[in-house]
Amino acid sequence: MAKAFVGIGSNLGDREEHLRRAVELLAAEDEISVLASSQLRETEPIGPVAQGPFLNGAVQLETELGPRELLERLLAIEERLGRVRRERFGPRTIDLDLLVYEDAVVDEPGLTLPHPLLHERRFALEPLAELAPDLEIPGRGSVSALLSKLE
Repeated sequence: MAKAFVGIGSNLGDREEHLRRAVELLAAEDEISVLASSQLRETEPIGPVAQGPFLNGAVQLETELGPRELLERLLAIEERLGRVRRERFGPRTIDLDLLVYEDAVVDEPGLTLPHPLLHERRFALEPLAELAPDLEIPGRGSVSALLSKLE
């Protein structure tokens, strides 16, 4: 079983309900166990598109799936919860980002691990720090060290 961390976010509709439902759907998958969920925090959006604030958090998983298969499940759950991809960094009902999968370093079309912007994003690092402050992000350092660099 592999450990993975997924960032969760929403800024459309009933944000908290979208996130709760996403975690439920993850836990319902046969090859996925949800080990822990962070608290949710409201964050300002990043990027060029004007939009409302996000609720963000993170989930720690244990899975029998490989990184690509896990990503495919995440995308299927997003679709099931009404995610429509219109514009990059635009508003969304649900966003499930595979942040870290064990110590995997992957750079393939559609899949980069660890998440390529993780080390720059407080809204992703803070919930990770709550779940696993000593987690090592391959090639970047510990979550707590990365977070302290942003302060």
